[in-house]
Amino acid sequence: MNSKNAEFNVTWRENKSMPAYLIKYHRPTGALEVTEYESLIEGTRARHRLDQVNKDPDVEIVAIGAKNLESVRHTHARYFFREKTAPPYPFVA
Repeated sequence: MNSKNAEFNVTWRENKSMPAYLIKYHRPTGALEVTEYESLIEGTRARHRLDQVNKDPDVEIVAIGAKNLESVRHTHARYFFREKTAPPYPFVA
């Protein structure tokens, strides 16, 4: 195994245990709901299940792997900028 592959494998193993955050975001109002999962695989599976039942084109559902929620707030700030002022939204999915 060359050093590039070894570096990839170490990174992959580290990321495998990284938590994931599933975000349901209502574009018009800025309402959001965040759920933490143990891994990106789990979060992605949940996102796929929710995508099957979500019929609202204004609801965006994403799974993001990150060390913590603060990292997600920084890298994906657009989901959080109206967090405190958004009215509640009855997410179906």
